[in-house]
Amino acid sequence: MLFPAIQPSKTWHFPVSDLHNLYIEECGNPEGVPVVFLHGGPGGNCEPGHRRFFDPERYRIILFDQRGAGKSKPHASLEDNTSKHLVEDIEKIRESLQIEKWVVFGGSWGSTLSLLYAQNHPDRVLGLILRGIFLARDSDVNWFYQGGAAKIFPEAWAHFLEPIAENERDDLISAYHQRLVSDNEIVRMGAAKAWSIWEGSAATLMPDRRIVSHFSDPHIALSIARIECHYFYHKSFLEPGQILDNLGKINHLPGYIIHGRYDMICPVEQALLLQQSWPESRLRIIDNAGHAATEPGISNALVDSCNQMLDIVS
Repeated sequence: MLFPAIQPSKTWHFPVSDLHNLYIEECGNPEGVPVVFLHGGPGGNCEPGHRRFFDPERYRIILFDQRGAGKSKPHASLEDNTSKHLVEDIEKIRESLQIEKWVVFGGSWGSTLSLLYAQNHPDRVLGLILRGIFLARDSDVNWFYQGGAAKIFPEAWAHFLEPIAENERDDLISAYHQRLVSDNEIVRMGAAKAWSIWEGSAATLMPDRRIVSHFSDPHIALSIARIECHYFYHKSFLEPGQILDNLGKINHLPGYIIHGRYDMICPVEQALLLQQSWPESRLRIIDNAGHAATEPGISNALVDSCNQMLDIVS
């Protein structure tokens, strides 16, 4: 069960470059075990419910919106927005808060970013709590954006294809990228909504209108679509197989992996591959869930994992 809703004890904007200003919030116990929350997307955002995975009496909870996302500025910006920049931003935040080591929590793209950060700064990580594993390989992107998941959600897929001419549909990432960086606001926004609604339509085991409505909000849709497509067009700014190939750098760290059995955005095979190559990790597959952290089985498992991590690192 999620912890009761809480308000941030402080919020601020933190300049990480001449261009990018990140929105950050802190809540919980200032003397507790530090934990940083890495949201999905890329291009998603932190939400009030994300604070509720953590015991506020025992955790010092840090949440922030990544470059171009949520309340960070400039909104939906693709300039200087790469995986390397995001990893560097996390470390700048840690240093600014004078935190020696912290627990890293991330779901979906947040799991990717968590692993990249830990591989670059293993001496700054107490442990990892990961959901909906996304390894960012070509096969993982193609599953969702080139027809794999379409066989499960054909109606939603038909809507996703609408902005793209038939002769461009053999490379949907490139076709969408062209539209999402267009100077034509109508073209850009139409593509953004179609992209984002496709993701929201496939996020849960059972259809959830609230999630689809959230993803269709123009402000959210624009950052999710532009930034996700920007990353996937550039192969997430990673080398092929980079995450799995570098797991040796973190194999001493404790980790919890939570994944829905029927995750249609990030199929569960990715979680199994990660666990098999990471001896200190523990995998829990939730049989009655898809991808979203809001599904009860997943949210309960995340709370349990956060509580268990305290026993390891405290």
